[in-house]
Amino acid sequence: MPSSSLLQSTTEPPRKPSWIERLLPVDLLDDSIHPVQIALRTYAVSLSLSLGPSLLPFIVAPFRKEKHTRGRARSLGYVLKRELGPNGFAFAITVAVGGGAALQRLWQILEEAGQDTDNDSLLEQSDLSAVGSGSNSLESQLWVYRELRWIASGPRRAFACNLISSAIAILLLQGKGGWSRSISTPIKSIDIPLTIPIDANATKHGSSPTLDLTLLLLVRAVDAIIQCTVFRGTEIHLSSSAAHTIDILGSNGEVLVSQAGTAEARRTREEETEWRQKMTTRLDAFIFWACSGRIMWCFFYEPRRLPASYVKWINSLAHVDQRLLHALRALRKNDWSYIRGSPTHSHLLTNMARDLGYPPSWGDPAQLPAFGGTLANATWRKLGVASRPNVGGFPCEIVHGGLQQKWGLGNSCTGNAAIRIAVAFVEAMALYLPVHFLPIFLTRPSAILRVHRVVLPTILHACRSAAFLSTFVSSCWYGVCLTRSILLARLFPWISHDVWDGPYGCMMIGSLLCGSSIWIENGKRRGEMALYVLPRAIRSLFPYKWMRSGNRGIKPIERIVFIVSLASLLTAAVHRPDSLRGLSRWTFAFVMKGPNAGFWKRRKIMAQTPVVSTPRTPTPALEPLKSTSLNRT
Repeated sequence: MPSSSLLQSTTEPPRKPSWIERLLPVDLLDDSIHPVQIALRTYAVSLSLSLGPSLLPFIVAPFRKEKHTRGRARSLGYVLKRELGPNGFAFAITVAVGGGAALQRLWQILEEAGQDTDNDSLLEQSDLSAVGSGSNSLESQLWVYRELRWIASGPRRAFACNLISSAIAILLLQGKGGWSRSISTPIKSIDIPLTIPIDANATKHGSSPTLDLTLLLLVRAVDAIIQCTVFRGTEIHLSSSAAHTIDILGSNGEVLVSQAGTAEARRTREEETEWRQKMTTRLDAFIFWACSGRIMWCFFYEPRRLPASYVKWINSLAHVDQRLLHALRALRKNDWSYIRGSPTHSHLLTNMARDLGYPPSWGDPAQLPAFGGTLANATWRKLGVASRPNVGGFPCEIVHGGLQQKWGLGNSCTGNAAIRIAVAFVEAMALYLPVHFLPIFLTRPSAILRVHRVVLPTILHACRSAAFLSTFVSSCWYGVCLTRSILLARLFPWISHDVWDGPYGCMMIGSLLCGSSIWIENGKRRGEMALYVLPRAIRSLFPYKWMRSGNRGIKPIERIVFIVSLASLLTAAVHRPDSLRGLSRWTFAFVMKGPNAGFWKRRKIMAQTPVVSTPRTPTPALEPLKSTSLNRT
């Protein structure tokens, strides 16, 4: 009797965990793809993106010795309430990402629970059909079952769940008292590139404050779809070519080579990959060039089309006087002209010339020559200008802003470009050094000890990125001087400087030249730079009145775009991570998979590798090799 009971206990099937145990397993800490862990990582990343730029002014304020500490404390409380509340950006994005993962886990549990019942019912029906004549009905039911399984496949199921969670997220962001309403109160912030731009006056003027975020998600989602299509088409083509293997037979019929087709497919794969990378790099460079030209032109003439934080960041790198920008905009509206004069806006450049130490007449359009040639030389002799022979327009000394005079480089256009590139390089290094070293500190801090293998290459990469940004700034300035003073205005002196200094003259050429500096940047980073500027360029194409009108039809369209884009990105992050690039791939890999992501594992292994390596012990296999080599000789 005891033996029979022991036999029954050993053959008894293991108990299946309940749906609650499957939804909340005991080993929660070990399951990196559990919805709870995904939600925690999402909240940490999104909170750092939204709360970090808002807290920096309060951190820097004590060093600036600012007064009004009571108002600063009130603003700090408001920022914390806005970002940490249930309608904040971090919570809304966590609902989208973590909620989608939770719905997928729940769907999987319900599907596993219903599989046993479906299988049993199908078996019973098959037994009945063996006795009767119900084979046709069984086949039809199996066909319907297979179709339903295809419809409810992994990617489609994930996309449906992410659609629901993304819809809840955008409703939280745009709801009453949500993040979009909260940012209408103007709060000083430090603008950080590659973070979410917040327009403090967006809601006040009627435009959607989540428009920049929606465009960012749209661009990333479209890029993921394009990458997925390109990769899938290449894989299908290569798999079909790899299927045809060629067997080379000997004289007796034996197979000498049976993988000639595979080798050919491998060679084709390498050529296709190299061609795709080359074309992708060129396309990214073209997109960056076109978008940066549009953005810089809008910066000079229509800054309201760009996010306010982005305009402020460009202005901090360009070091351009606002009076010069106002004069250029007045020239575009025909309120400031060399031919007709400017009774209402002439003070812009006259005051600027006086502040720079030059005569006020150097900035008066009524006294400046509109055309080049001998008449311009006579005017320059009266005004005491010796740097513009045969060229009209106001002197380039006003354009330079006196920056090169502080360094004793004179007033030449080449000296201005040289000092601009030097100043921009120093400022860019202060920006790119943390960007390049921060991932190392977060993922593998012990690698900092490797000076030659980690530190020096990282510094060189930062210098390359800084050279790209400094060339971007200086080429814009030199393009302006090249058009209005050095080359084009001298070749065509009969063209008025209302054209050369107008919106389609020197400023447009300078805006187009600055984007060519993208070829200095690393090829892998060109795609990220293109994806960074593309949402801003798309935003600048929207009519300003349409964005500020507050039309009711705009919000539903934006919500649909937001929901579909975010759901597509979340689905691609799990089922097609190779379609994501740059920061989106890095961020989604950490959020969705945590330390189990491929490159995160590699970085962890590299961080655990000892810095000082011990010499290898000689293996015994070397001795026979030496002996055989001696015997052969």
